[in-house]
This record gives sequence, structure tokens and C-alpha cells, in this order.
Amino acid sequence: MRADGRRVKAPDPMYAIVPYIMNKRYDAMNMITVRFPYQPVHDYIKRKRKEGVSLSHMSVLLAAYLRVAAEFPLLNRFVVNKKIYARNSYTISMVIMRPGDEDGTMTKVDLDPNDTIFDVNRKMNAFIDKNKAGVGSNSTDRLMKILLGIPGLVNVGIGLFKLMDRFGLLPKALIQASPFHASLCISNLASIRTGHIYHHCYEFGTISLFITMGIPEKQWEMVDGEPKEVRYMPLGVVMDERICSGHYFSMVFRRLTSYMDDPSLLELPPETVNYDEAYQKA
Repeated sequence: MRADGRRVKAPDPMYAIVPYIMNKRYDAMNMITVRFPYQPVHDYIKRKRKEGVSLSHMSVLLAAYLRVAAEFPLLNRFVVNKKIYARNSYTISMVIMRPGDEDGTMTKVDLDPNDTIFDVNRKMNAFIDKNKAGVGSNSTDRLMKILLGIPGLVNVGIGLFKLMDRFGLLPKALIQASPFHASLCISNLASIRTGHIYHHCYEFGTISLFITMGIPEKQWEMVDGEPKEVRYMPLGVVMDERICSGHYFSMVFRRLTSYMDDPSLLELPPETVNYDEAYQKA
């Protein structure tokens, strides 16, 4: 058993064989643009600000994703070495821009499936503030400095990491430091005033879902018989199709959109958390 997940021993036969046909993550990437109305989230954030609660669009999106992942557990699966695993945590990898640093730092935060939107917002604010505090202040930066500090070590080290990861031998400490081992990787491209993109899922690591949030888009629609300009928040989504079916993903995105349409649904913890069958049978 890996440090970051438990193997799914009896998946659907189709999904058991697919990783042998598409043994690379980039072979199994599907892409879609998911758009949700901008105004409901904007109005909710304004309403909460008047109540003394400062929320961001990213916090709302992550809270919605977390709630969906708690309801649709296959979303938190990953494939390594042709085997399907159920992840044992809900970890978000993202890029944090820091003062004077044009490229930022890529690191991750741990969430709990029982978190409310306020819990997610609090954790995200603390996480961002900590990582903006200074260069080299997180475990990812420290690991990179070690690898780059000795000539030739980065080539040997990364090769060794990949080999160990393939056979489930990567230590828990390295997995925790690696931004490539996470439930989701997300990037807020709206913060740098650009549109969404379809970002590849890394072959190294375990990320099965990559989301980029772009600047709002406008389009004209007929509303009550009259043309009206409507704003949408676009998400560029890239997913590893080996973890679940297209129908399953479609249910995930519909549910995600429903939470973005009414973020107040996220103010209370979920009534139940659906855990993956790999853990239910353990």
C-alpha cells in the first residue's frame, strides 16, 4: 500500500484494463471548459463582506470542489504504474505569487471533506499568507534547493523519485513536500488578467485533475425575450479519464455548477461523506 492511497483491487473490468492501454497520464487527458454564472458568486461574496466575512472566488470554487469530492469519491482516485488507487487525503496544489517573485512557488494545502466554505476560506488565507511571507519558506522550496544545490543531484534525484513513486516506495515526507502529489492542481489565471487554459496533468506524481480559472467572459443571451449581457467564470478542466467514466465526470461538473450558483449551500458541513470503496472494504 502506498503512503498516499490504497489500491482499488476490484475496479470495473473496463477501468482495470484501460491503464494498460493508456499507461501514460497524457494519453488519458480529456479537456473541457466548464462555465458558471459570475453574478451569483459575486453577489454572495458582496453579501458576506457586509457581514464581515471576506471571501474570494478561489475560496468559493475550492469549497465547491471539496464538497463535490466528498459526494463523488472516485474524483479523488489516481493511477500509478497501471494500478488505480483511492487517495487517503484531500490535498490542493496551487501556485502562490509572492512579492518580487514573478514565477511564484508551487505548493499545496490539506483540506478536510467536512470543511465548510468558511473553513476552506480560513485555511486558504492562512496558507497564502504563510507562503507569501518569504522565499523558501515551504517544504517544496526546500526540497528544490537541496536538489539544485549539488551538481548532478537533480538528475539522479528526480530519476530516483520517479522510480520509487512508480513502485509505491516514495516516503510520506517526500509526498507531502511534492506539489505533484495532490487531489487537484488549480491555477487562478484571472489574478494575472488572462484567460483559462487547458493545463496538462503531470506524468510524475498523482494529480488526476487540473483546473485553471480565467477572467470572466461576457456573452449575449435571450432572457425573458430580451437580449441581455451575461458574465461567466470559465474553468479550463483537464482530467485523467482512467479514474472514472465520462458520465461520472458530467455529474461532478453539474453538481459543481449547482454549488457555484448558490454558495450558501456550502455554509454547513456535508450531511455525509462518501468514502471510496477501497476504504469501505478495508
